[in-house]
Amino acid sequence: MSDLGSGDEGSSSQKYQQGMDQGNADYDPAQQGQMEQELATKMLQIQSKRFYLDVKQNRRGRFIKVAEIGADGRRSQIFLALTTAGEFRDHLNAFSDFYSSLGPPNPDTVPDDGKLKSEMMLKENRRYYLDLKENSRGRFLRVSQTITRGGPRSQIAIPAQGMIEFRDALTDLLEEFNCDDHTYKPDLPDGRHLHVDNKNFYFDVGQNNRGVYMRISEVKSNFRTSITVPEKSWHRFRDILAEYCDKARPPIHDQPV
Repeated sequence: MSDLGSGDEGSSSQKYQQGMDQGNADYDPAQQGQMEQELATKMLQIQSKRFYLDVKQNRRGRFIKVAEIGADGRRSQIFLALTTAGEFRDHLNAFSDFYSSLGPPNPDTVPDDGKLKSEMMLKENRRYYLDLKENSRGRFLRVSQTITRGGPRSQIAIPAQGMIEFRDALTDLLEEFNCDDHTYKPDLPDGRHLHVDNKNFYFDVGQNNRGVYMRISEVKSNFRTSITVPEKSWHRFRDILAEYCDKARPPIHDQPV
């Protein structure tokens, strides 16, 4: 019996896939295909299915696109931030061990929903449901991705016998490209504004291919200047400001009562 997923493991809408291909669920057709670089790709042939694991980079960081192409040419895909891909790799170990402990398929012992083992991953505004299932065509791992603020579900189905091969390919990519400075962070802090005398200061957090940063802008009439502070130096930046604040504060015995 071949371990193929059932025919209901469908793909999401093309619009959602394109938006996620940009590393963001908010699809902007003007940006599709722009400023995106493919860093590496691996192809796996698992029974009648082909899987492509692509490491991509855009203005918001690095992520992995996993595409499944069935024997009929139907395509499904999900997207993983690098930290999520690492957690998924660890779950693949556990699912593979559980699968190895199972006996031959027995229709009389399969749960009504077909689920043999389930896990969930939660990353910012995305949820991933991992279900090892069994149906009349065999056993497979279904990986479903949803967006908490709405949007279609996307999912792939990995034949259970190919989970180890899939894990090894994912591990190779993570060892080569997993770097905290490039990890995609979909939810960044909101900007802040400070008004002092006749000046305005704006604090905006952004992300590019070098990582997360804060841009501090000073605006006065028609004059504007700004500096960019990388996330890794925020704490030191804060400590230096705190030192100056402490030095500028008058001694307690000199303060008016």
